[in-house]
Amino acid sequence: MATSPELDRVIGIMKAIRSKPPADIHEARAVLDQAFGEYRPAPDVTVFEIEADGVPCQWITAPDAPQNKLIIYFHGGAYAACSPTTHQDLISRLSRASGAAALGVDYRLAPEHVFPAAVEDSITAYEWVLGHGFEPADIVLAGDSAGAGLVLAVMLAAKDSGVPLPAAGVCFSPWVDLECTGESMSANDHLDDFIKYDGLLARANSYLGDADPRHPWASALFGDLSGLPPTLIHVGSAETLLDDSLRLEALAKDAGVSVTIKVWDDMVHVWQAFAAILPEAQQSIDEAGEFIRNHIGGSG
Repeated sequence: MATSPELDRVIGIMKAIRSKPPADIHEARAVLDQAFGEYRPAPDVTVFEIEADGVPCQWITAPDAPQNKLIIYFHGGAYAACSPTTHQDLISRLSRASGAAALGVDYRLAPEHVFPAAVEDSITAYEWVLGHGFEPADIVLAGDSAGAGLVLAVMLAAKDSGVPLPAAGVCFSPWVDLECTGESMSANDHLDDFIKYDGLLARANSYLGDADPRHPWASALFGDLSGLPPTLIHVGSAETLLDDSLRLEALAKDAGVSVTIKVWDDMVHVWQAFAAILPEAQQSIDEAGEFIRNHIGGSG
């Protein structure tokens, strides 16, 4: 099936982001904030800031979404950049597609805050939600790239500590191997204009500090996934991180987890962020929304 012509525009945006290497992490964050800040939620979306036991978060909710069905969303950005604000459009579209409210978690970023700071903040937000009237069966964890890694990290941490698990997980272009060893890192290098091995490994090292890259909270590929809830994975065939998804699927299946994966032809890293201009992005979000409805019974 042919891809939409708008994909060329998205690839152009990604090339432009990479065209001028930032001087430091602050400049890198500013570039991404500007790039993704152009895509704003629809006017009928409700956005307001709260704190979840000290962790800043944003409610990002489409109209008529029931307040007892919730997506907790962890944004991507290689653990070093972005925020719920950069992802408001994506999160709001997922809220609309699923018929559930959404909470974007503004976890601490590296290099100022190294592993496991992001995981700790994400777990805190999840436990805060559980303590404020939400049933685990009415919660789905979702995220993209590093944020999808946090989806797995929170579920593994909850399992380890006896905290009730959410109903399901949604992973867009997950980054779950901080050793960056997947074969697609080299095999797809000529296709991926956004994620490159050297840059990704540098971000991994910046985030990990002295931590073991094989710690399951950092790299779910080295974790025991048995007992985790149903999980959806969407990844693009043109991603250098493709093998993270393929290996995650295999590991989850071996552990008895109900896992659904879809590899989208020619799609790029976290193409869902471009739903305002790319039809395949909205299609992916709609399919994820249906998955969420099937597991928490969202409205609509």
